Amino acid sequence: MTQVVATTTGLYPLPDWAKDELANLKGHQRSDLIDGEEGPEITSAYDQAREDVIEAQQAAGLDRVVEGQLRWDDMLAHPLSVHDAVETRGIVRYYDNNNFYREPVVEGELTFDGDVGAELDAAAELAEEGLQAVLPGPYSLADLATDEYYGDEAAFLDAIADFLAEEAGAFPEVETLFLLEPSLVTDPPADGGEHASEAIDTVADAIDADVVVQTYWGALEEKVYAYLLDADIDAVGHDLVSDHEQAIHNVNEYGTTDDVALGLVDGQNTLVETPAEIRERIEWFLGETTNDFETIYATPNTELLYLPDNKFEAKLDALAAATTEAIDQ
Repeated sequence: MTQVVATTTGLYPLPDWAKDELANLKGHQRSDLIDGEEGPEITSAYDQAREDVIEAQQAAGLDRVVEGQLRWDDMLAHPLSVHDAVETRGIVRYYDNNNFYREPVVEGELTFDGDVGAELDAAAELAEEGLQAVLPGPYSLADLATDEYYGDEAAFLDAIADFLAEEAGAFPEVETLFLLEPSLVTDPPADGGEHASEAIDTVADAIDADVVVQTYWGALEEKVYAYLLDADIDAVGHDLVSDHEQAIHNVNEYGTTDDVALGLVDGQNTLVETPAEIRERIEWFLGETTNDFETIYATPNTELLYLPDNKFEAKLDALAAATTEAIDQ
């Protein structure tokens, strides 16, 4: 029997009330975005919003609960955007969509910060069980940033990996760590992915939890996928919404990890999948492979911040309802 674990990739939309309140508290300019120095009123609003999204996950019945990353105004670039050694400059398009983030420019040594760990500490007090951490993968975070300190791409990627590893090492106890690596798909490494795989290893080795590398907005190139399997991780995530055929090809051609994460729910479309549709997608994937997976992480294919609040909660409900039983392979 294969255990099916309902979870998400994090980066949630703010509850509707919080959007209005925080817009008034923070302002509407680029300089008003989160920088790690927010005052007590803003902190209180985010604390309440965190409680709301954790309660929504628990009410839906998800097996893993994330903090929500509601403060992450710069999406995956957030851990750098709030760092003292980083200057945020102009607005840059966030991948190929209508979201934008402040360009984080690294001007000094990336020492331990603790911002994400503090968020998880707060979440640990609220989550009844199954806490899951979310971080940008080192390759994607390096891809979203600009280096003006380390001098070359290889040294910068190593520094990003060491920084994320130190952050992860200070997390409270979590069941799972999702490393989000869309850049492995959208901007594949020039070396085929060997160094990116080593950087992921660095982060994965820093934490005593199951580590899932979630890729999305398409499927990995074959060489990048093969190198990713060399990393000491527990599961690779496949975006079945964007490119299910290449995902299946990679798995059947090169093998995969003992566990797998499947992006089954469209994180950028307001159409809500039914539990039956989600279940069918899991069964289709299993029918197309010869692997006996121990665990399937059933997830949205991307972050969920693109969705209206009501659609976001409906997708959580559908995902949890689809994964209440194990699957007999």
